[in-house]
Amino acid sequence: MTTSEILAYVKQHPSGKVKIAVADIDGVLRGKYIAADKFAAVIDSKLGFCDVTFGWDMSDVVYDNVKFTGWHTGYPDALVRLDLNTFRRIPWENDIPFFLGEFVLEDHSPVYTCPRQLLRKVMADAAQLGCTPYFSQEFEWFNFSETPDTAHQKHFHDLTPLTPGMFGYSILRSALKNEYMSNLFEWLVKFDIPVEGLHTETGPGVYEAAIKYGEILTAGDRALLFKTAVKEIAYKHGIMATFMAKINENLPGCSGHVHQSLWDSDSKQNLFYNDKDPHKMSAVMKSYIAGQLHCLPHILPMIAPTVNSYKRLVEGAWAPTTLTWGIDNRTVALRALPCGEKATRLETRVVGSDTNPYLALAACLAAGLYGVKNNLPLNKEATIGNGYKDTSNGVLPQNLQAATQQMKHSDIAKELFGASFVEHFTLTREWEWRQYAKAVTDWELKRYFEII
Repeated sequence: MTTSEILAYVKQHPSGKVKIAVADIDGVLRGKYIAADKFAAVIDSKLGFCDVTFGWDMSDVVYDNVKFTGWHTGYPDALVRLDLNTFRRIPWENDIPFFLGEFVLEDHSPVYTCPRQLLRKVMADAAQLGCTPYFSQEFEWFNFSETPDTAHQKHFHDLTPLTPGMFGYSILRSALKNEYMSNLFEWLVKFDIPVEGLHTETGPGVYEAAIKYGEILTAGDRALLFKTAVKEIAYKHGIMATFMAKINENLPGCSGHVHQSLWDSDSKQNLFYNDKDPHKMSAVMKSYIAGQLHCLPHILPMIAPTVNSYKRLVEGAWAPTTLTWGIDNRTVALRALPCGEKATRLETRVVGSDTNPYLALAACLAAGLYGVKNNLPLNKEATIGNGYKDTSNGVLPQNLQAATQQMKHSDIAKELFGASFVEHFTLTREWEWRQYAKAVTDWELKRYFEII
């Protein structure tokens, strides 16, 4: 739609309001309603969001260690520019108009803490190499027959799953809660999040959805909005959806696998495909894989950002633990899928469903481009069989603290994302680890209360 058509829709909508949102460092949507007249006044300029958006954690507790904002700055407003290209109608909210924004300075330059701006930066790096990145993210998540009130009353214990048992690809289970599943598919598509597939995954009440691929900024927007949209649609059905990476030690974790390919500047040729190669993989694809293998230990907190992320990255739980790649192998970190001229792509399987999609996509692309720019050879042979047993190229850091320290002191991370972003982001991960380290868990009480 043109700007005038968008303005006409906003003006004519009976609600008289617009919903807008931005993403914080954890990928949580922070937003508000504004009057239609206010929207018309700011679409060619900017509006203010308190910069505490990047000064507190996902529980609204203010960081005590970041420089970007804090009590020392007085928490002033930060400027947000709305992107009219993100215009959507919210089908479960009477088709109210919706827009995403990003943080900018007075001169329109990007704010280094803004995840969407970071993705734009890495996009520009790809453009300089003559590449157009096409990405998509797929998600697994648990659904519970609970509300926020009942979940808090139960202290998040003994929650009732939407359906019982382990039943992946179940036709029966999708029929059992068909109204919810149908609303998910239909409303997401209407919300410009085209879903290619939706099915039950193994685990009680677990669903998986694949989002259609697109240019990387579009893919990031779709993935970010997918998570919140699913939660809102679930609310309509008395359901709570969670994208935690690991909900239970005895159940598989939830992934957020990233599929990616590089195309030429006209988006006509898949630069990952080479018909003459035995595996149909181009030199560009091989260098891209080599770049990710090399960079993964330096960027891991961007694709495994929480304490809980590392509970998923354990052997035998459908998530990788080693720095490995293979062809159509689901036990490795990087799964190459040479599926023909149009579909040849790479799947990064380290990524969990708990990620900030902007950061996860930016991390995957930047790491791959590092290999392309430096013409890295893919010296590591493809893993055949069990990738958990192939430690020849190393293993991933095993907790958030170790991963954060490696990224914090990494010259590669600073080269890829800028020193200011790396400093801010790793300080937020250090904060996250500190909150965990001081908590007394149920495991500790059960283990030590009586015996010790």
